[in-house]
Amino acid sequence: MPVASHRLGLTGGIGSGKSTVAATLATMGAALIDADAISRAATAPGGSAIAALKATFGHAMLTTDGSLDRDQMRVLIYSDSTAKARLEAIVHPLVGQAIAKQAKDAEMVGVPCIVFDIPLLVESAHWRSSLDRILVIDSTETTQISRVMARNGLTEVEVRRIMLVQASRRQRLAAADLVVFNDGITLDQLVRQVREIGTQFGL
Repeated sequence: MPVASHRLGLTGGIGSGKSTVAATLATMGAALIDADAISRAATAPGGSAIAALKATFGHAMLTTDGSLDRDQMRVLIYSDSTAKARLEAIVHPLVGQAIAKQAKDAEMVGVPCIVFDIPLLVESAHWRSSLDRILVIDSTETTQISRVMARNGLTEVEVRRIMLVQASRRQRLAAADLVVFNDGITLDQLVRQVREIGTQFGL
């Protein structure tokens, strides 16, 4: 009978370095469940959400290859107060089902730690009860903005718009059991901190 896996929630605002932390934990032997990747797969051509998206938003919200047009959807969400809720009602249950299946599969093979990389972990109250600990990757808003502008070629206004629909830095820190402050440190220093944390979860 496999020993129960540690269930570690991982979150952080855009540009915080969360993806780097997730990848480091995965190299240490954690099973990584990436909610963003699952969501992208569901809204890719032939994905599990496409039929419902087409029925709800019409063909105009799909790209020529049949995937969700994220840019168009972002514009709609800014202009239509109901669009975000309608989108989430389609995508979130599918993502939740896929997360549950991946977690069960990881537990069956006895991995020491399952990392739930959930961008909206703090915003979704139900996650707290299903996780052992929550790790927040933190940085100042100024650093977040500069990183995303450099990485994605977005303007400061565009980055701030994205940040507005995410939990605030204060809300994330209030939900944290563990915090890595990824600001003003090198990549090696970040990885070292993450490896130290990983040892607490059998990695």
